[in-house]
Amino acid sequence: MSIHISAKKGEIAKVVLQPGDPLRAQYIAENYLENAKLVSKTRGIFYYTGLYKGKEITVGASGMGFPSIGIYSFELFTEYEVDTIIRIGTCGAYTTDLKLFDILNIEKAASESTYAKYAWEIEDEILSHQGNIFGTINETAKELSLAAKAINVHSSDIFYRKDQNIPAIATKYNCPAVEMEAFGLFANAQHLGKNAATILTVTDIIPTHEKISADEREKALKPMMELALESALKSL
Repeated sequence: MSIHISAKKGEIAKVVLQPGDPLRAQYIAENYLENAKLVSKTRGIFYYTGLYKGKEITVGASGMGFPSIGIYSFELFTEYEVDTIIRIGTCGAYTTDLKLFDILNIEKAASESTYAKYAWEIEDEILSHQGNIFGTINETAKELSLAAKAINVHSSDIFYRKDQNIPAIATKYNCPAVEMEAFGLFANAQHLGKNAATILTVTDIIPTHEKISADEREKALKPMMELALESALKSL
């Protein structure tokens, strides 16, 4: 077991789906995996391993922000020899060109964060998805008749901010949406030579204050979950 994940060696699959919320990990395990086993619950961060269409997959939470996903993804990649992590999360749109319920397959993540610089001496402020899982997600989306948009995203350390204007880095790199984890995941995967992707569902339109209601969220996130599961299946 690692410092923050109490699963034993061999209890984590080679492919991990990583939502931010532990309860979303639990939902996926209970509704999509057969023979799902809770293999870690340290700090209330749940990890389950089970079978999806006969193939072993793990689903577990990342928490919020680069420090949290940085820890969990690093330990998964190194201590448990995970090959591929697919982050599945939500995001806010900076523009009305995106709509509620849109599914995004993240091509690159731009950030003002110093995470990559001080963790791995990666100086770039925009990082790409890693490995071939991004292409697999695009192909799978077409097969499922899902309109997954390949875009850049702004990965931010900040959820609440004084200045409500679109941050300069998002404009610089044409990032129509914002979230808080992809850049950290991509940095770890780049440093370690692993595969990493991020799939997001738009739940907020920032300029118009539109939001998916709490009742709509479960239904809204199902297509993203199923896309991630089907893509994971192909990478095994």
